[in-house]
This record gives sequence, C-alpha cells and structure tokens, in this order.
Amino acid sequence: MELKDIQNLIKFVAKSGASEVKLEMEDIKITIKTGSDKTETTIVQQAPIGMPQMPMPGQVAAPVQTQDTPVAKEKAEESKFIEITSPIIGTFYRKPSPDKPVFVEVGDNIAADTVVCMVEAMKLFNEIEAEVTGKIVKILVEDGTPVEFGQPLFLVDPS
Repeated sequence: MELKDIQNLIKFVAKSGASEVKLEMEDIKITIKTGSDKTETTIVQQAPIGMPQMPMPGQVAAPVQTQDTPVAKEKAEESKFIEITSPIIGTFYRKPSPDKPVFVEVGDNIAADTVVCMVEAMKLFNEIEAEVTGKIVKILVEDGTPVEFGQPLFLVDPS
C-alpha cells in the first residue's frame, strides 16, 4: 500500500464520520482513529501482522459518548434506517439534467428498482437504483458533490 492510498483512506474516514477504522491486509495493518472533539486527530499505525502493536506517542483513547447526548440519540434513531450507498466514485446528481425535476424527495416512497440519483464517473452518468423498498427520510449529499465508493447517499425507512 502506497502513501497516496493511505492519505486517500484517511480523507475518506474523515468525511464518513467514523470514529475508528481498522484495515488488515497480508503484510500490513492500519488503524485510523478520529477524535470526537471539535478538532479531529487522525492516527495511522502500520505494522506487519504478527508484530506487537505499540501505542504511538501522544495516542489517547477517544472520550466515550453517553446515550444522553443529542448526537447519540440521533445516531440511535438513524440506526433503524437503511442507507443507500454510492456503488462508485464520482459526482452525485439528484436530477437527470438541470431542467428536469429531482429523482426523489424526502418523504417519497420508493421501490427496489426506483432510480434515486445519478453518479457521474469518467463522463458516464450511472443511474443508481434504491435496491430497497421504503420511504426516503434523509438526503445525505448535496447535488453536484463528489462522492466516494460506499458513501451513504440516502436514509430509507423500510417500514
């Protein structure tokens, strides 16, 4: 794994909001932790598998959130929803063209074959289908924004 790949992984983790990501490959182990404070800290550890992990200087455990915080309550509510994620890297579009209406709005009921957005990758516009049935409860990405593989785009209430 090259330095550029590690930097891209760090950027992806920072955008996703995850607090910790571990990646283990044949000869390398990477752990990325982001702090939940207002300032983010990212820690990358690389060591061949089988080698003991030594804590990095200045590494501190992230503070534990209690269930009373508004962020924890929001995450608990969102956990019952299904995410529609981007299957490719590209640019997210809510409309098929600038003069057309958006594919879906918050509150719309969708079927598994409903097209919810488009992702442009290398001048090709790829229609993204919901693959789930339910109601759109939240749109997580702004129109015209770059998206990563696996990035959540919509939250769907399956009930």
